[in-house]
Order: sequence, then C-alpha cells, then structure tokens
Amino acid sequence: MKMRKEFVEGQIQWILSYVQGGAVDVWKENVMEKLKSGELEYESAEEFLTSLKRKFGRGEEESVKAAELRKLEQGEKTIEEFV
Repeated sequence: MKMRKEFVEGQIQWILSYVQGGAVDVWKENVMEKLKSGELEYESAEEFLTSLKRKFGRGEEESVKAAELRKLEQGEKTIEEFV
C-alpha cells in the first residue's frame, strides 16, 4: 500500500535526522537516496532500527557497559578509588 510505504519512509527519515557523525553520515546519505528512489524498502520503522543497531549499535553498547563499570563500588569506594 503506497500510503503505508510513505508513512514508514517518513518515520525512517525522522530517525535519520538524529543520526550524525563519522562513518554513519555516508551510510545515512546512501540510505536516504535509496529510500527516495525506491531501491530500499523496510516494512516498518522497527525493522529499520534493527538494521541500524546491527550496523552501528556496538559503540553504544560499549558506552553503556563502561558507565555501568564506573558506577560499581567496593565497600564504600568507587571502582576508580578502589583501583
């Protein structure tokens, strides 16, 4: 259905408006061009997000784990104080 396709494309374009920096910029431009030309189709915004996370989500995962480590405590000392 054309209306659904346009709705999903709009959601993906909105998501892409928040994607910035480094290698992702080139990827973002390629995705936007393919969406406009009809070469690339996603059934839903969730499917697109899964694809995005698969490709670039590793850095976020590492940042979250690093933040969790910094919050650890040994007795009454933070992990940094303990080390």
